[in-house]
This record gives sequence, structure tokens and C-alpha cells, in this order.
Amino acid sequence: MVAIVLGLMVLSLIIWLGLLSLRGQFWRLDQQLEVIQPQRESLPSVCAVIPARNEADVLPMSLRSLLLQDYDGNFNIFLVDDRSTDGTAACAEGVAHAVDKPQHLQIISGEPLPSGWSGKLWAVQQGIQQAKALVPEYFLLTDADIEHDVNNLRRLVTKAEQENLDLVSVMVRLRCDSRWEKFLIPAFVFFFQKLYPFRWVNNPKNSTAAAAGGSILIRRTALERIGGIAAIRQALIDDCALANAVKSSQGRIWLGLSSLTRSLRPYDSLETIWNMVARTAYTQLNYSPILLFGTVIAMTLIYLLPPLGVVISVILGNWMIAITGLATWLLMALAYLPIIRFYQCSPLLALSLPAIAFLYTLMTIDSAIRHWQGRGGAWKGRVYPG
Repeated sequence: MVAIVLGLMVLSLIIWLGLLSLRGQFWRLDQQLEVIQPQRESLPSVCAVIPARNEADVLPMSLRSLLLQDYDGNFNIFLVDDRSTDGTAACAEGVAHAVDKPQHLQIISGEPLPSGWSGKLWAVQQGIQQAKALVPEYFLLTDADIEHDVNNLRRLVTKAEQENLDLVSVMVRLRCDSRWEKFLIPAFVFFFQKLYPFRWVNNPKNSTAAAAGGSILIRRTALERIGGIAAIRQALIDDCALANAVKSSQGRIWLGLSSLTRSLRPYDSLETIWNMVARTAYTQLNYSPILLFGTVIAMTLIYLLPPLGVVISVILGNWMIAITGLATWLLMALAYLPIIRFYQCSPLLALSLPAIAFLYTLMTIDSAIRHWQGRGGAWKGRVYPG
């Protein structure tokens, strides 16, 4: 019994040493947009496309932030009202008039959702089709709940221009105010970084591809090269699917963090965060029971076993198990600490990663159950079983 437990503890420690030394330094926060000056005298034209379904509560802040971008190039916004029932279109029109920029906003009434499309991507498709008439050099794909820093567009475009990138995306700062947000949201970003190490994403020689849907700048020519939004029309994790399509077509992509552009979407309860994760977690596993089983085993071995081993060591009276468990627990806490600091949470939360991982594991299992029951991918009143 002691030998088995000790062997598992050593395996967990080896895995963490491997993650920290071989997985693209995923915990580091050095991939961020710098404040850089554009080299071109005239900035390229950009059309922003915003899919909006019942977003009247956030548009006064999010849409306003886009209309007031400090950008000297030609910039127009296409908001697709995806059959909202809360006055989204009227709210958007009011915001544009309030900042005296109604000429920069075009509101499109969304058509019924056709078979084979996700609701968000169908809305994006309609916006892009309208925006194409202006022949922009770039599209800015953004969610309706994103409040953009006044220089966000300038930084995205300058990054793309100076490094000849086809797609530039930033993981915006998620809301982290409530107790549950502070407990679970930093870990959401941490797990995303571990799954898609930003350094690997940004390396043209590495096949890893990812993007963050809240703020994606993509060249029009790159989007046309992959077959447009229709190429990923059924994707629930549409941002990563888009990045993968661009990188697979020999395009260059870049993904980083933003501390200034932020999400307005509140996750002030366990239920709201649970539903956010459970909506697509099983999709990430390609709806595979085998991958689900492997994920549960891996999460248990990597995150849950070290603190459990410390408890078991007390029962068994084995100091080697205790030292190994504590060392592994400390390593994962140190890896988690940078994102904890980024979100200005208590450093003590770094030690709670095993408990957080346990909850995320349960969310992933629930995601699979929802899929098997035909309730997978529910969002804004629509269900996409996959």
C-alpha cells in the first residue's frame, strides 16, 4: 500500500516537473500587447462585427468603448441583432447617437438561424457579408459584452502590421469581483493557458492554435483563404476553430493577455460559472468518453493526489509521501501564482488549486452528461447538442 501511494505521488511530481519545464512556460504572463506606435502614416481600414442577442444591459458600455476608439483609420461597426427581445437594436442606436457617431454604426436585423450553424457564427456571417461591401483590410470580431480599452484596436492593428500576422487576439480580463469569480475565474485562464500555451500558439513552427473570442482581429484575405466563417459554422469553440483554420492554412497568428480590455459578463455565482464551463467542456474533448475518462484520471493524478497524499501520509506515518505531496502541491501553487496576482486576488488562493480543479472536473463530467441528455451547448435560449 505504501509503495503504491508513494509511486503515484512521485509520478504526480514528475508530471509537474515536466509541465513546468516542457510545456511552453504556460504559466508566464509575458505575452501581452505592447504600447507600440504604428509605422504606416495611414492606418488600415477595419470593420468590427458584433453578434448581439439580448445584450441591452451591456451595450451602453461595450458599444460606447468601440465607438470611441482612438483610431485614425477608417473604422465602422456592424452590430447584428440576433433576434433579441430586450430592445438591443434600439439601445445600440441610442448609444451611437449619444456619442455623436451614428454614421459609424450599422445595425443588421438577424435572419432566422439555418440548419448547420451556431447562432453566434450565423450572426457573425451576416455582419461580415454586409461589411464586405467596404472592402476592409481587417475584421474585428468581438463579443457584445467586451469593454475595449480606448487604444485596443490601434494596438491590435499595429501588432498585425509590424509582425505580418493574419490573426491577432487577446484574452480579455474577465470579471473577477464576486467571491466565486475570485475563486474560479483565474483558474479558467490558467487551464486555458496550460491547454494552449501562448508561446506555442505564437510560434509559427508549432501546430498549437488558439484565440480568445472576445477580441479577434483577422485579415480579410486570411478569412477568405480559409473559406470564410462558413468553414467553422458548426463550431461551439469558434475562436479556437478559427485560429486553427488560419494557422493550418500557413497563416501567422498571435494570442496574448490584456489587462485593459475587459469582459462585462458577470459570473457572480457558482451556477453561472458552472454553466459557462459545462457548455463546451465536453466539446473540447471531442465528445469522447475515452478522453473524458482520461481527463478525470489525469486531473485526479495531477491536482487532487498531492494534497490527498499529505493526508494519507499522516495515516500511514510515512514522511516520504508527505514530502513528495507537499513539494508537488507547492509547485502547482507557484505555477498558479502569476495569474492569481494578475487578477489581484489573495496569494493564499494559489494553495486552493486542488479544490478548484476538483470543481472543474465535476463541471466537465456534467458537460458530458448534458451532451448525452441532448442539452449540450445551451446558450441564450438555444441548444447545440453537437
